[in-house]
Amino acid sequence: MKIALAQINPTVGDFAGNVSAILDFALRASQLGAELVIFPELAVCGYPPADLIEKKTFLDAAQDALERVAASTEKLNLAILCGSVLPSGAMPGKMARNVAALCQRGKVNFIQQKMLLPFYDVFDEQRYFEPALSQSLIEINGTTVAISICEDAWNDKGFWPHRLYASDPIERLMASAESGDDAPRLLLNISASPFWRGKQTTRRKMLAALAQRYGAVVAMVNQVGGNDSLVFDGSSFAVAPDGRLLVQATSFEEDLVLLDTSSAERVDSAAEADETAQLWNALVLGTRDYVRKCGFKKALVGLSGGIDSAVVAAIAVDALGAENVTGIGMPSEYSSSGSVDDARALAENLGIAFDLFAIRSIYDSFTQALAPSFQGTPFGLAEENLQPRIRGTLLMALSNKTGALVLTTGNKSEMAVGYCTLYGDMVGALAVIGDVVKMRVYDLARYANRERTVIPIDTLTKPPSAELRPDQKDTDSLPPYEVLDPIVEAYVERYESVGKIAETQGVSVKLVRHVVQLIERSEYKRQQAAPVLKVTEKSFGPGRRFPIAAKVQI
Repeated sequence: MKIALAQINPTVGDFAGNVSAILDFALRASQLGAELVIFPELAVCGYPPADLIEKKTFLDAAQDALERVAASTEKLNLAILCGSVLPSGAMPGKMARNVAALCQRGKVNFIQQKMLLPFYDVFDEQRYFEPALSQSLIEINGTTVAISICEDAWNDKGFWPHRLYASDPIERLMASAESGDDAPRLLLNISASPFWRGKQTTRRKMLAALAQRYGAVVAMVNQVGGNDSLVFDGSSFAVAPDGRLLVQATSFEEDLVLLDTSSAERVDSAAEADETAQLWNALVLGTRDYVRKCGFKKALVGLSGGIDSAVVAAIAVDALGAENVTGIGMPSEYSSSGSVDDARALAENLGIAFDLFAIRSIYDSFTQALAPSFQGTPFGLAEENLQPRIRGTLLMALSNKTGALVLTTGNKSEMAVGYCTLYGDMVGALAVIGDVVKMRVYDLARYANRERTVIPIDTLTKPPSAELRPDQKDTDSLPPYEVLDPIVEAYVERYESVGKIAETQGVSVKLVRHVVQLIERSEYKRQQAAPVLKVTEKSFGPGRRFPIAAKVQI
């Protein structure tokens, strides 16, 4: 059978736009001679729809949209397999089903309902969907096919040392064949599987293991694009029964690839981009889709002359185009002339507009107004934080006036330990690098400079500083980032204990305990932060839920 893997970028709730994309890709697949075209999980409504699923009008619109997709198959002369949300009709039970719908000859001929509903990290599917009690094989053009939806393929006892579910839908489907001759030789998986570092390799190995276990061709089509804090990399592919790659779609882009299951041809494994390139591409895609899917075109970035804002500006230019990005410099009396020069040079290198607003006079007005209350107290945190809060006010005023979104420039290391100012440098619509620890920010900067100098060399080499008081350095308040980052990753992403971190990292328990205390005390800040683009297994945001008012035993 000739099967097209249609890797599309749906927008949540945009039924007209999503159906248009499905029909466009289906037409292209038909012209390539495909008999079946496969689309991602919930392609009709976009993933994740969250509480929109609790609206009857949303479910009704999804059903109407699926019927339009089905009607198209009568003229296209091919079958369409696509994901959709449908009413469940369960009494009692949840209102909705997450389904893979097989559309043929003008109607929906088969529905496979998702059985395993993830309820961890960013996933909330048990909140919304009624799980399938059973699933069935289907014959498509004379071929027996096992159809699964994302998580249903992620519970193979032969691959995972620890499984989250007692049931394995793939195993049950394969065992339901009447005889060995009837066993499916084709497994199709439709997914909305978010990106994080290393996940592409995990998917490939996992599905290759399934192919080898069952002696079947396995094809997965994955959503691509950004929806809120999630980035979907696509990376759709198919593997042969021996686990070798058959076809591979482009990562981080919409794509259409053709799989001929009757051909024994293999392709060389596609060279995967290195980790930093993948990270860059994910952040560019997430930024582009967040801005555009929210109805905006332009972005503002506060440029301090530091590494974080430089990387965010460079990502924004790749995402939106230089003509749609403006850099804003806001030096105070503590900002070095070198930082201002670096910010201006960055803007010139990127080809973006650059505006300079000195904040000294505004700062003086604030301190004069506060003088009666501050009298007799030393210069300290209150005076330091006035500066980023003035900058935040200016950025938001410019955003209101120009209609451009403010991109927040803080990194994961700073967000973890609270080395950021609420209502100051944390203001904005999107935390582009909020899931990237500081040392990886430097990796991204070097990646930005891979072909030419975009980020000034001085920005890469000078000691990090918030420049909120004379001669300030980040190391005045924090351990060096090469020490801090591994602690943050171990505690935030892997939930390791203080003792294990100290032993593994070769640092003192006292130091780790201090960092952990900073992390725990800063939860209130993170819960008021802009959405963070998720690029690790555990990012700040909806996938990491901790109380603010708590006494944590560390």
